[in-house]
Amino acid sequence: MSAMSGAVLVLNAGSSSLKFSLYRENECDNERDGDGDGPVALLCRGQVAVHGDGVTMKAVDADDGQLLQRQLPAGGDAADWPLLLLAWIGEAFPDAPLRAAAHRVVHGGARYNAPVVIDGAVLLELQRLIPLAPLHQPHALAAITALTRSHPTLPQIACFDTAFHHTLPLVESSFALPRALHDEGLRRYGFHGLSYEYIASRLPALLGPWTAGGRVVIAHLGAGASMCALLDGRSVATTMSLTPLDGLMMGTRCGAIDPGAVLYLLQEKGLSVAAVSDLLYHDSGLLGVSGISADMQTLEGSDAPAAKEAVDLFVYRIGRELGSLAAALGGLDALVFTGGIGEHAARIRQRVCEGAAWLGVTVDAAANAAHGPCITRAGSAATAWVIATDEDEMIMRHSRRLLRPEASMDASG
Repeated sequence: MSAMSGAVLVLNAGSSSLKFSLYRENECDNERDGDGDGPVALLCRGQVAVHGDGVTMKAVDADDGQLLQRQLPAGGDAADWPLLLLAWIGEAFPDAPLRAAAHRVVHGGARYNAPVVIDGAVLLELQRLIPLAPLHQPHALAAITALTRSHPTLPQIACFDTAFHHTLPLVESSFALPRALHDEGLRRYGFHGLSYEYIASRLPALLGPWTAGGRVVIAHLGAGASMCALLDGRSVATTMSLTPLDGLMMGTRCGAIDPGAVLYLLQEKGLSVAAVSDLLYHDSGLLGVSGISADMQTLEGSDAPAAKEAVDLFVYRIGRELGSLAAALGGLDALVFTGGIGEHAARIRQRVCEGAAWLGVTVDAAANAAHGPCITRAGSAATAWVIATDEDEMIMRHSRRLLRPEASMDASG
């Protein structure tokens, strides 16, 4: 085994939890991997979250599967979770001193088309983008700020969910609004880019180079859901837009909606801007339509008519967007399911594939029930796949490149 030179902590901060992965960085990693895409060594993966009467830090050791856990008293500030986590990791892995912290940052705006080392200027720019990702951006920035104050010499890296979509053509990224607004940044960005980038890196080995470079649609289906059309492994169309609110119906988010409906809520129903925002982000989607739950497994197990209607709408919207993305590609060679629902909900995949028969998808029910990886019959004109995503590994790969001695530390991206 290579000598250990340190570790990289990958953080994904949310409103009620702090998910993390700790990766080992070996001394010869940079020399061996060349382009940085070689295998990474996971030490542990877990989360910090409120549980019962306190806060629990849990992780699973990647080597032996042992559960590592520590309970903290209630009443602490979530802003301190990154600091508590660093101290805990230092105790659990004393032979892996932390070399850097890398963060999933949802919105990088028009400027950041690649991961960057964070400095004061980067942080200010990312704060400016908070209104475009109000559910996600503030929590990532809070974690970054906490670590900056407590560990000012620790390098921190931002990896953006929007960066993968910087290849979108102008006709895909533009709204039909006055050009001056587009020039100010009011445009389509797309999200879940780290997930799509990871899946794109897996496609050649699974699908073969010809299909992987062809017309591929990836469906990232989970509490947040979106789809992306790839051509030659690059994003050319996607369902999310200026914000992660657009596109598919999601767990609690409405997805695509007539702008006039928003005006109606403001002007006729008299809702405040804050109330409309709360409705669209927190009270819509599967939860809003069903009135029961935002969880797909709960809805599929329910006999309530409203639960069935919510699931039906979810599947229908995926089919509509699939048709749109296939049109943007000029056809379909492969469909990939990923994300929590995409990887585990066989009935949802079955229904989507059956609805995509017109695109040449011929689903194999047994393979789909077994979760693939290939879930179409031999000879299917367009193949369908189930591929588990790993955004943290993608972040680690980017971090390894940036941490090389010869890597540029220019934060301009």
